Amino acid sequence: MNAKEYDSTIDTLTHIKRVNELMVEFAQEILRRAVVHDESKLHSPEKEGFDEFTPKLKNSEYGSPEYKAFLSGLKESLTHHYQHNSHHPEHYAKGVNEMDLYDLVEMILDWKAAGERHTTGSIFKSLEVNGPRFNIQSQLIEIVSNHAKREGWQ
Repeated sequence: MNAKEYDSTIDTLTHIKRVNELMVEFAQEILRRAVVHDESKLHSPEKEGFDEFTPKLKNSEYGSPEYKAFLSGLKESLTHHYQHNSHHPEHYAKGVNEMDLYDLVEMILDWKAAGERHTTGSIFKSLEVNGPRFNIQSQLIEIVSNHAKREGWQ
């Protein structure tokens, strides 16, 4: 069969349909995670700690010694939280390296939203602090930064 006898339309449409199916499946999982994100913070043993320390954390510089001291006060709540929420690097023995794309997307969006709760926070500050903290490679940092810029995030 020569190139003139072959019409790629059917193969291309089949491919487009399959990519569509995969993207919809991915979106469905992201939507499921959106519904249950951080729900464990609403119950003991997490709620008590977050009730006490969230206002303190809000007014502290992200990543500062003061911020880290507040996290120490949240140790019990955070330990439980990390165990039950896979979008945190602390959930895994190897941190980000054990995450899947769902975890990664939820983590980045979590960092974006958390940065909005701090007077000096931003996704870029989160990347600056958490990149080295979690040994995130520069390529991934750049990809997330590119996305943040594309979205107009501060």
